[in-house]
Amino acid sequence: MKTLKETPMSETNSERDGNRKLLVVGLIIVLLSINGILFYMQHQTKKKIDQQDETIRLKNTELEDRIKQYEALKADFERQSQELQGMGLTNDSLQSKLEALNADLKKLRSFRNTSFSLADQRKFKQRAANFEAQLKKKDEEIARLKEDNEALYGENTNLKTAQNQLNDTIITVKRNNQALSQKVAIASRLEAQNIKVTTINQKGKEREDSDEEFRAKRVDKIKVAFRLAKNEVAEKENKEIMMRLIEPDGAALYNLSTGSGTFMVNGQETFYTAKRDLLFDNSGQEVSFIYSKGAPYKIGQHTIELYAEGHLIGKTTFTLK
Repeated sequence: MKTLKETPMSETNSERDGNRKLLVVGLIIVLLSINGILFYMQHQTKKKIDQQDETIRLKNTELEDRIKQYEALKADFERQSQELQGMGLTNDSLQSKLEALNADLKKLRSFRNTSFSLADQRKFKQRAANFEAQLKKKDEEIARLKEDNEALYGENTNLKTAQNQLNDTIITVKRNNQALSQKVAIASRLEAQNIKVTTINQKGKEREDSDEEFRAKRVDKIKVAFRLAKNEVAEKENKEIMMRLIEPDGAALYNLSTGSGTFMVNGQETFYTAKRDLLFDNSGQEVSFIYSKGAPYKIGQHTIELYAEGHLIGKTTFTLK
């Protein structure tokens, strides 16, 4: 009887153990499933976050690259503007492009704090391509302008060289002309030849002395006679001949009432005693002066100087005793 009671209880315990095991296995399976789902969800979340991070990274990289591209474009357009200014040229279109670039740069930098959409990326990429095409075209234009300027510079250099050579030639010709004019001026000077001095007393008697020594108390007037040498270079025209009668003390006799005056010699104003106007005809004509002092003459050596056109043309001396 005792054996019959123990058998059902043993079976019951075995069933309970089996149920527990099934329950544990089921729980394990459920937990594993939950963990699998959680792992999958976590993986998907991480993948999505990574994708978002990659998108943000790509967006930031694209934005910074675009900003750098626009900064480089701005620098190139500023360079073009400086090159044109260096050639003395201005270009309003470059200034407007720089203003547009500055506006785009300001907008691009503002995207650092906001979304830089694909539409914005495409828009500014296209605008950058347009700016680069304009930049290239302007560089080609500037290169042509530089070549033209270099050609013009070469032509100007040649012209300046030719001008300098012409100026040198003109200066040389002027110098030669001046030298020739000076030679002609010297050659055209008149010359008083055979100068003779005689005295005239109060009775009008003229006296000659081969030694050119006269008694002062018998002299009333002084006569100076000479001949103008022939000169083929001198122009046939009216000439003024000035005579200076210089007394022993070195002063020239001067009296306005008898026709004395002044003239220029070597840039200085000089007194003359008497003057004659005559027509030079290159015939070796005779010329004479008769001068009356109107007062006693001084004792000693006197000097006669003859001038024409500001130049000394003859000189002699005589003595009064």
